[in-house]
Amino acid sequence: MAGARYSRQLLVLGGGGRRLREAAVLVGGLRGVGAQAAAALVLAGARRVVLHESGAAPGGVQFLQGERGVGRNRAEVSQQLLAALNPDVEVSVHPGELSEEFLAAFQVVLLTESPLEEQLRIGDICHAKGICFIVADAKGLAGQLFCDFGEHFVVRDPVEGDPLCATVQHVSQGNPGIVTCAGADKNRGHRFSDGDLVVFSGVEGMVELNSSEPCPVHVLDAFRLEIGDTSAFSPYRGGGRISEVRPRQERSYEPLRRALAMPRIQTRSSTELLRSRTLHAAFWALHAFRQQRGRLPQPRAPEDAERVLELARELGSALGPLDEDVVRAFASVSAGELCPVASFMGALAAQEAMKAITGKFLPLEQWFYFDALECLAVEGAAGLMPEDCAPRGSRYDGQIAVFGADFQEELGRQKYFVVGAGAIGCELLKNFAMMGLAAGPGGDITVTDMDTIARSNLHRQLLFREADVGKPKAEVAAAAVRLINPDIKVTAHQAQLGPGTEKLFGSTFFRRLDGAVSALDTLTARAYLESCCIRSRTALLDTGTEGAKGNVLAMVPPLSQQLEPGSDPADGSFPLCTLRFFPCAIEHTLQWARDEFEGLFQLPAESVNRFLGELPEELPRWEGLVVPEQVRRSLQERPRDWGDCVRWARRHWQLRYHNSIAQLLHDVPPSHESSPGVPFWSGDRRCPHPLTFDISNDTHLAYVEAAAHLLAHTYRLPSCGDRVATRDVLCHTVLPPFVPKDGRYVPTVEGVEEVEEALEPGQLLELVQELARWKQELGGGTEAMDPIHYDKDDDLHLSFITAASNLRAENYSIPPADRLTSQRIAGRIVPAIITTTAAVAALACLEVYKLVWRCRDLRCYRNSNLFLSECLLFRIQPLPAPTYRYRGKEWSCWDRLEVRAIGEDGQAMTVRELLAWLQEEHGWTVTKLLRGSTMLYDGEEDEEMRARQQAQRLSDGVERCAEPRQLELQYVCAGDELEDACPPLLCTLP
Repeated sequence: MAGARYSRQLLVLGGGGRRLREAAVLVGGLRGVGAQAAAALVLAGARRVVLHESGAAPGGVQFLQGERGVGRNRAEVSQQLLAALNPDVEVSVHPGELSEEFLAAFQVVLLTESPLEEQLRIGDICHAKGICFIVADAKGLAGQLFCDFGEHFVVRDPVEGDPLCATVQHVSQGNPGIVTCAGADKNRGHRFSDGDLVVFSGVEGMVELNSSEPCPVHVLDAFRLEIGDTSAFSPYRGGGRISEVRPRQERSYEPLRRALAMPRIQTRSSTELLRSRTLHAAFWALHAFRQQRGRLPQPRAPEDAERVLELARELGSALGPLDEDVVRAFASVSAGELCPVASFMGALAAQEAMKAITGKFLPLEQWFYFDALECLAVEGAAGLMPEDCAPRGSRYDGQIAVFGADFQEELGRQKYFVVGAGAIGCELLKNFAMMGLAAGPGGDITVTDMDTIARSNLHRQLLFREADVGKPKAEVAAAAVRLINPDIKVTAHQAQLGPGTEKLFGSTFFRRLDGAVSALDTLTARAYLESCCIRSRTALLDTGTEGAKGNVLAMVPPLSQQLEPGSDPADGSFPLCTLRFFPCAIEHTLQWARDEFEGLFQLPAESVNRFLGELPEELPRWEGLVVPEQVRRSLQERPRDWGDCVRWARRHWQLRYHNSIAQLLHDVPPSHESSPGVPFWSGDRRCPHPLTFDISNDTHLAYVEAAAHLLAHTYRLPSCGDRVATRDVLCHTVLPPFVPKDGRYVPTVEGVEEVEEALEPGQLLELVQELARWKQELGGGTEAMDPIHYDKDDDLHLSFITAASNLRAENYSIPPADRLTSQRIAGRIVPAIITTTAAVAALACLEVYKLVWRCRDLRCYRNSNLFLSECLLFRIQPLPAPTYRYRGKEWSCWDRLEVRAIGEDGQAMTVRELLAWLQEEHGWTVTKLLRGSTMLYDGEEDEEMRARQQAQRLSDGVERCAEPRQLELQYVCAGDELEDACPPLLCTLP
């Protein structure tokens, strides 16, 4: 589980994620919800997933099945494809009955889209035997989820992310005591909240804190916390770390039979509670209707909907008043099957199953309801009749039952742009294939992604397989969705969206689109896509995830506001003096280790190769040649065999973790005062201590081995995996005692000064001659060394980073980090899991339905924020497009002035012609005209300069291309002193 495949998932689930490898899960029902849940559990790495479905599959198609599987048992059809998703997981089919004896072998039983009688029977068995039991269902535009994890379920870690921690800077003696602290970025302070439980470690002076029980904190401000009584404790001297403690929680659940009548529904408001209770009664009534009639309500049949309403009134009498319009709407499309709704509910069900297995996050308590019935309020959907939604014998009949046959044809004609073929992008494409988007005449989906498939992608991207590692993401994803739906038209590109691909994705490309979906993981690329969509007035759905959190934002021209550019997260950079001399958090030592990696195994090799490539052949031209320090050191330390690599690593260990620290303490002793009475080593300046190499210490040996392997690689030498041989070299390596030098290092708060040694002319000549010999050994080539670029998923790279950082942390009495935490921080990895990506993609696809309807009512659209760790979903209407007044008229943020900038001579307009157009069309006298930072016209210039400016063409300085070029110009008009904004001016050049 600790391998690259699950690394991003383990960052979400923590150590509990490894419990998946011990779990057996039964998934009953393999329609859309069950297929999505089973796929997620297989990708996540559950030990055993058993599939069960009674009988053959009438109608409908799920993404694992394909049209060839219609009429066959879905579980049997799905088994082979699910098994191919993850070779670590045993996927099997159980064809028999779900008996009490059979169920006893599972930790989790998940039933999807099953009869109520079956749910009650199995729910009773599971509750009695302590088996976690989940029910998930999707009907039309609504979904239902239920959890029963027994009467004594233990939540091991209820919160997402690592426990909070901060560096202690001071603790007062008092009642209450006041702790002054800061995070790794000292300007940001701590992130504790009132009531958080904390413990202390490494505190000097007030050592009583180190052995105290967890205590609650009261937040005073971003840097100060109140704790308990410290008045009797010893005075604080320095150091220390304050860490959050997350106590386990115990939850008690009712069995389904009792919870059905008296439901505990997880909602945020009384309005949501009324709607959820209404849906609870509606799903219950739907079971009763199906038992009475042997079928679901006919699509858009008023008499069937009314009967469901009558049953809901009877069965839900104890729930209070119901929203009868919601029941009617639900019943009218309950026979429908929509891939986005099924995917969303399947993702939520799989996440609850993982909670049951891992004990990570708060499980659902106990019911959750979801609906997107706002889709039925869209003009065009509201007036559909039963004949519009009758089955056509098509793979899309489940969707036609909700939106009608004409809408299905419109779906097939869509042109969409999917930017990013990673986790979200794969789910989007899979859903689009199931929906039939771009599967008809004139339809097309363009997908682009510059990346290739990495092994760490496989746990959350169901279109990729082990054999696809190293292949382009977009091409593999496109080929995979064509297998799901052969009619879909997908064009794949391995290109990064940006100014460099304007010839491929230019203004003409964007204007022909019906919509775009962002599945990007960088803010720069997102901002560029947003600017393209704003300029072309193309609808955009922006999606994103981080761990168990996700969001979807809808930008619908001209109804909604434009998307605001996201703020860049902290880049992880720290002051150089902090990294070199004053680390106080593991983030500092990890960044130091990253810098070490680059400085040892990348930059020197690049410098040597560059220098050799530029080294003159003629001896006279060597005079005065400057040899860079990195080149000189690489030559002097050049190893000849594996033993040399080990000895180099051992010397470097001594230099970094003993000698440099001893030198620093020689320059700035522990007793040093920065001013009279003020200790230099205090607050966030921890006093370090040198380490002594110990061959029996695993971290010491891990550092030497990793460093030696990496050095051997850079010098193209064979490595040795024999630890005994490495130990033997170390045992025979004798290093001279270290003698500190005066004036060697001068640490300051502002920066670092380092004294370097100069070379004598004779030494310089020897070095250049040695380099020349090295070049001759290469046979005239210039690539003498192999630079190593840090790969956050490479085991050897991570071994070096983890060991180097933890040794540095030990120098400064900073608690070490495990391998997984080190990987996340050093690699700046965003945690990810299949359940969140699937749920977010499904929510985005629900907004696609509204865009395809060309809905002009903003009240029908939804922005979504999802928190799977708590099973919370916030769906709100996007904000309307803001307006402003300019020159006595109200303008929307989507309004612009557009001119076809072709002059009288058929060429691009001159500045004079454009100014005249603005005067004639709008009566505006322009005093300044700019293209970006380039001034095209300035009315304050003299007459001669103004004449030259007016004579230039708008196309001057603009690169020519095959399609019409579009310029966005800025302008100022006479009398604009009181105006805050003006509409943009877009000029289309010939």
